[in-house]
Amino acid sequence: MSATTPASPVVSPPTQADLLGFAQRAAADPGLIASLPLDPHGRTWVRLDGPGGSEAWLIGWPPGAGTGWHDHADSAGAFVTASGELVEHSLAARLPTEGWTTLELTAGIDRERRLAAGQGRAFGRHHVHEVLNDSPDRHAVSVHAYYPPLPRIRRYSRTGPVLRLEQVERPEDWQ
Repeated sequence: MSATTPASPVVSPPTQADLLGFAQRAAADPGLIASLPLDPHGRTWVRLDGPGGSEAWLIGWPPGAGTGWHDHADSAGAFVTASGELVEHSLAARLPTEGWTTLELTAGIDRERRLAAGQGRAFGRHHVHEVLNDSPDRHAVSVHAYYPPLPRIRRYSRTGPVLRLEQVERPEDWQ
């Protein structure tokens, strides 16, 4: 008779729904939200333990703060507003992932979502968007989760229909 080692359970990577569920639960935790120090002049953030090896962040947004246009490269993600309200501008089109620095966008692909406390969304890989707190006087707080952990962020500038790749950031740039 030979001894066998029990097989390790196969762990599936978190889905977009898993990431959104995590962000919803974290955003509903008043103690966690209250623990984030808020800065009146810039965004603040604390790294969280996301599900299944994902990367997660609790982020504070002072009035007028925003990300600028960007994507999360090969990572899917989700975010939920915990307090205040955030606005997401996004593109309802899949852009080429490599080999370009300037694109002229087609009319009608712009989308805007206003996400009040408790509201959020999940998104797939290469989702181009910007998130901002357009309140003149109130902070917003949100929870974000990404899988796989962010390999890079591509930052864009936008002038009318023209989207231009400006910078590629890697984890060592924001750790």
